[in-house]
Amino acid sequence: MPVVNVALPVPLARTFDYLLPEGMRPATGARVSVPFGQRQAIGIVTQISENSELPLNKLKPVNDLLDRESLFSPGLWRILNWAAEYYHYPLGEVLFHALPVLLRQGKNAELTPLWQWYATEQGRATPPESLKRAPKQQQALATLLQGPVYRHQVNELALTETALQTLRSKGLTDLRSQAPVTHDWRKDFAVLGERMRLNTEQATAVGAIRSEDRQFSSWLLAGVTGSGKTEVYLSVLENILAAGKQALIMVPEIGLTPQTIARFRERFNAPVEVLHSGLNDSERLSVWLRARNGEAAIVIGTRSALFTPFARLGVIIIDEEHDSSYKQQEGWRYHARDLAVFRAREEDIPIVMGSATPALETLHNVQLGKYRQLTLGKRAGNAKPAVQHLLDLKGLPLKVGLSQPLLKRMKEHLDADNQVMLFLNRRGYAPALLCHECGWIAECQRCDHYYTLHQNHRQLRCHHCDSQRPVPHQCPHCGSTNLVSVGVGTEQLENELAPLFPNTAITRIDRDTTSRKGSLEQHLAEVHRGGARILIGTQMLAKGHHFPDVTLVSLLDVDGALFSADFRSAERFAQLFTQVSGRAGRAGKKGEVILQTHHPEHPLLQILLHQGYDAFAKQTLAERKSVFLPPFTSHILIRAEDHDNQQAAEFLLQLRNLLESSPLKEDALWILGPVPALQAKRSGRFRWQLLLQHPSRRLLQHLIKTSQPLIGNLALSKKVKWTIDVDPIDS
Repeated sequence: MPVVNVALPVPLARTFDYLLPEGMRPATGARVSVPFGQRQAIGIVTQISENSELPLNKLKPVNDLLDRESLFSPGLWRILNWAAEYYHYPLGEVLFHALPVLLRQGKNAELTPLWQWYATEQGRATPPESLKRAPKQQQALATLLQGPVYRHQVNELALTETALQTLRSKGLTDLRSQAPVTHDWRKDFAVLGERMRLNTEQATAVGAIRSEDRQFSSWLLAGVTGSGKTEVYLSVLENILAAGKQALIMVPEIGLTPQTIARFRERFNAPVEVLHSGLNDSERLSVWLRARNGEAAIVIGTRSALFTPFARLGVIIIDEEHDSSYKQQEGWRYHARDLAVFRAREEDIPIVMGSATPALETLHNVQLGKYRQLTLGKRAGNAKPAVQHLLDLKGLPLKVGLSQPLLKRMKEHLDADNQVMLFLNRRGYAPALLCHECGWIAECQRCDHYYTLHQNHRQLRCHHCDSQRPVPHQCPHCGSTNLVSVGVGTEQLENELAPLFPNTAITRIDRDTTSRKGSLEQHLAEVHRGGARILIGTQMLAKGHHFPDVTLVSLLDVDGALFSADFRSAERFAQLFTQVSGRAGRAGKKGEVILQTHHPEHPLLQILLHQGYDAFAKQTLAERKSVFLPPFTSHILIRAEDHDNQQAAEFLLQLRNLLESSPLKEDALWILGPVPALQAKRSGRFRWQLLLQHPSRRLLQHLIKTSQPLIGNLALSKKVKWTIDVDPIDS
């Protein structure tokens, strides 16, 4: 009997051998049901052979074949196998990570009938006005009288399942299943709406990308904020879609770009699908299947959308390519941008990476000739660069972190009927709660980190492990009731600004106010209608939004970013500063940016203010080269966690000794540690790390690959949780 190698979603870097029953010949990449220990498991076929390292009489047979063909295209299969090796992560877990949850659970990889709400004969005879005492039911019936609504569209149309079910109990609506209809969008493809006229820089960029859009080419579209990068994407897509090919658009966080999604849907008469965390498992599978069948013309999604299968993929576009959310921080720690470039090469298609503040790794790849840079240096339309000021806070009285000069400028901009944006990258009411009598500070015992006070909910929350507790009425240490908050968060800023600007509408946009489905879209719509004059937000406001009436932007607290133990913090701050500054003066209005700081002389602020991000990037790359830091060297970080703060450090010390004794060890290899992580305790576990650095990525990879089988033999490897992070971005 032939033998099949099966990858299972278990943390073991190996596949498992099973016997194939007579007549069963699965394709590589198809799912099978197999016995695994005392349970049945779903695995993915990686190879069929005639023999096994184990005696055949010891092998169990495959129970069932779930797919007639591979779930992965040949290109995607090669990418995932390469990625498992590069990131030193079990192949089974990598392959299953790339599949929708329902496929991991064994559901058929076929479109299933969709449920549809419709108005019954009685419902069609009922005027919606008769339900005016139940406005949600009235709205639902009025919508259904215009035509049936698929169940997955209920939320999009602002309807509620409860209202529809109530109407059903009255006999006015009902549900029916509709067989999925395959639609070929290519026959009806058209460009809709009015194209913006491209300026010379935009037209040059579009022409360059179009000239090589039938083969692999990697482009960095470096455009200042407001320079019209999205219009370049849309123009490039016209050619791709007209040729009947599909497009993958990757964005850092799906909730941050409803405006961008709307522009794609308005421009093309073609199906645009969106993949994000708000979809349920059935909706995610449906998008995955429609893309694989060629029914989706454009898929817009976050990091994991990279693994969507396409029938005819023609281009990959990565917006805000510098964003750190493209790096997976748990489990399989891949970088979606880097894998996207690899996928584009495997599929022989172009990839466009856009950013106003390109990652230093990306700029280094331009210098090496791996990517080609296209520059958009002018803001689109009549928009002029914003005027930037440093406001020295030394000696100035502050009201919730706001100085008098800033409050005065806010009033002037608001009086001119413009909008003001205040940026504070600290949500909650205050970052700490302390006892004024004895100095006790509310601290998360699981993380050794201060709790953040959320006053509106009367809660203390840890922003690292998400633990919560009620605000105490008195100090647990001395019994005093004199508990005071320290520092300012967005919630406090919103509360305290209301009496200072009593007739001005204020909107706060952070993770706390946008957690409910559709809430971000409502906030943004309010801003665009002009209903909100003061916008308060965290870094959610820094990315991708176009607010034409915002003329004043202020960063309230930049000093924390100027002094950090992380060598990447300067790059992150420069990107954030540039992105936030770009929100001001985007529609012909004069924009102004004010940075409040106690250190106006800081060289990082001076170079950003007077020379811009490009000069900062050039100088920082030169500094990193001189001290042998990425991208001029490669890093692999090995992390270990324990509950007693001893075994993790001991395990990493054993691992260091193992690496030091390797025949591949050479003088250029630098090993740092074991040392505590920057956040040394999280969720009750103590965290240690070992950093490996070498100028050659290939040698570093070879060292880990040859050492990995030996790591499992170390005495403590089974007693601690340890991970390998290739190309880490957080230390």
